[in-house]
Amino acid sequence: MLRIREYRRVESLEEAYELNQKKTNRIIGGGLWMKIGDRNLMTAIDLSGLGLDQISETEDEFVIGCMATLRDLEVHPGLNAYTDGAVKQSVCHIVGVQFRNCATVGGSIYGRFGFSDVLTLFAALDCYVELYKGGNVPIQEFIHMNYDNDILVAVHIVKTPVKITYLSQRNTATDFPVIAVAVSEYNEKLHVSIGARPVRAETLTLDLSEKADMEHLVKKVQEQFSFGSNRRGSADYRRHIAGVLVKRACAANEQQEDRK
Repeated sequence: MLRIREYRRVESLEEAYELNQKKTNRIIGGGLWMKIGDRNLMTAIDLSGLGLDQISETEDEFVIGCMATLRDLEVHPGLNAYTDGAVKQSVCHIVGVQFRNCATVGGSIYGRFGFSDVLTLFAALDCYVELYKGGNVPIQEFIHMNYDNDILVAVHIVKTPVKITYLSQRNTATDFPVIAVAVSEYNEKLHVSIGARPVRAETLTLDLSEKADMEHLVKKVQEQFSFGSNRRGSADYRRHIAGVLVKRACAANEQQEDRK
């Protein structure tokens, strides 16, 4: 059970940051995963009054506020046009529409959960997170940072020309993924992101020429990434399915090229 002693709807990021320095205080975001298990919070910090729930688009990038929801990602026409629907595919299997209307992008990215579809997708894009005190940090660097008391303000996706495909394997339609794969091509490189291994997503960056021998590419990916076992699947099963999905994603990216 989640017990909250005090609720604060803050009026500034500085106020939120100062409150968040106490270990017994938490930024609640959508608060969905926070409700799992027993915990006691002195102060729940709510950012919903700061206008951070918007997705804006400039000539150079998309800026996704930390309080934007997964549903906002799912239905955003600009993001889905840019990624050829990969953004929608990365979130549309997460529980249900009601859940996605509450879960926030900031919570999903800051949490760096091993099962995160969203983190797996973003790790394959040219993007960075905006931290209140820490500034701008590339997503792949942020994934490996230790948890601290900073605030994730927004996620920025740079409009680098990209081909990207997101695929996942699930035991049931709305369950956590057994394995999640995003494969992208930008800046003359091939980026393979694999999450739900079952640990947090990581990205392998290769030369585009690696696609010429698909069997060799699949073997390399299976060897470079570590895979573990849990009740959803064994390490061997995850390794095998990851290879299958990488091959399918590369093929889907080629079809994007044909459509363009």
